[in-house]
Amino acid sequence: MIKNILKGLQGYAGAFGLISKLKLWKFFAVPMLISFVTAIIIFGTAYSLSDNIGHFIAKIWIWDWGHDTFETLSAFLGGLIVLVIGLILYKHIIMALSAPFMSPVSEKIEAHITGKTVHYHRNTTFNQQLWRGIRINLRNLGMELLYTIPILLLKLIPVVNIFSTILLFLLQAYYAGFGNMDYTLERHFKYKESIQFVRKNRGLAIGNGIVFLLFLLIPVIGVILVLPLSVTAASTKTIEILNVEN
Repeated sequence: MIKNILKGLQGYAGAFGLISKLKLWKFFAVPMLISFVTAIIIFGTAYSLSDNIGHFIAKIWIWDWGHDTFETLSAFLGGLIVLVIGLILYKHIIMALSAPFMSPVSEKIEAHITGKTVHYHRNTTFNQQLWRGIRINLRNLGMELLYTIPILLLKLIPVVNIFSTILLFLLQAYYAGFGNMDYTLERHFKYKESIQFVRKNRGLAIGNGIVFLLFLLIPVIGVILVLPLSVTAASTKTIEILNVEN
């Protein structure tokens, strides 16, 4: 697992140079716009709702003693819930809508790495790639929310909340890497086969997703560059694994 996580991280080395070398920036124009606009809408809405959710949670505490402390904790938890859910939605929306634009990028990277200009893999159309992206990300969105909610509840338990933060970050990273890897996998595997492949190589997905999430901490530039670099990194490492297995 640790070895594969490091591989996922190493995929980013040289990603910027590879994009420039293969002249791929033009393919990222629409996805970068989608990412920027989606970030403004989702995180702007999340910021406006955080206080309301915190106030709603505070109403659970009906006693006078400790009310101020619980209200402070509720405000923090409310903001965290909105931030996490907002990040989850942002991630899956941009990945689903960017699928038709990312698949050609992944294919060009594969041709560069393997040296093969003729491929004998699944041939899919723009609409099929979009539907595949929506289907995968809807599935991942449901799974991620299913695991995220109980982890967020662990935040109310002292000491345990430290480990829940790490677990929550790794969960987010896994599904981010999952989406980035699928742009390559959709040409080689059907829906269920791709899920099995990522499960088998979950460390690679986590490693890729860790940097993906860290990029989002960089104001403005982060949401613009996160897709080009993370997709390039995921494509190179996924193709390497496929070549070994074949």
